Amino acid sequence: MSAPERIPPRSVTTAGTEAADLLAHGELTVRGRIRDASNAALFCRVALDGREADCVYKPVAGERPLWDFPDGTLAGREVAAYEVSEATGWGLVPPTVLRDGPYGEGMVQLWIEASADTELLALVDGEEPGPGWKAIGFAEVGEGRTALLVHADDERLRRLAVLDAVINNADRKGGHLLPTAEGRLYGIDHGVTFNVEDKLRTLLWGWAGEPLTPEAVEVLQRLRDALGGELAARLAGLITPAETDATRARVDALLAAGRHPEPGGEWPAIPWPPV
Repeated sequence: MSAPERIPPRSVTTAGTEAADLLAHGELTVRGRIRDASNAALFCRVALDGREADCVYKPVAGERPLWDFPDGTLAGREVAAYEVSEATGWGLVPPTVLRDGPYGEGMVQLWIEASADTELLALVDGEEPGPGWKAIGFAEVGEGRTALLVHADDERLRRLAVLDAVINNADRKGGHLLPTAEGRLYGIDHGVTFNVEDKLRTLLWGWAGEPLTPEAVEVLQRLRDALGGELAARLAGLITPAETDATRARVDALLAAGRHPEPGGEWPAIPWPPV
């Protein structure tokens, strides 16, 4: 008997439809639990017709209630973030589906093996970031000392900052950034997104107030059109019509301003813990 064909992370973009089909229709086998997740997150193997891949399964039944998000909606928001990411063409979110599993309906997402060789965040002495870095803010590092928290001045992160502004990501932590050995970057953990109220909390403030790149403007224009048709249909059932309308309004606001958003004063700008 031949060994099953493994679906590697690289196929997220080269064979995204194939990966999504595997995730949606394959047999899920739970291998373990991801202990540091705030909600129930299970490490699984999914197999179908001789293909298999590692994945994460987050059952709705394992979601912890939140005061500012309706119960039982986080899995749908994760899938909605994937749909919007796909509509941008940037492929920043791994293939993600909503399906039934061993513990009921939940989100299933392709597992991405992160590379430890890429440094995206750092703490540095001084008041200004060095070349190739963007300042986030000052952080206490113990014994009354502070250091400047910085992130890489990386075009992949900049794209993710735009996506986060569109989906209103309330929890972009450093641990949610997954660079791969192939040079790609993925963002994960999008359960607290798409709120109709402004809740953007992120570590990616380095471009705050700066003009959007021409590429970002073009992508946002396409996204605005998609939110008036095909993408809106795919989001139906994942988020509410009001949340889809709010997403469209955020895209319009970004295009009107032509700049990356800046932190507001009514909501903490940086998630805690930041990493």
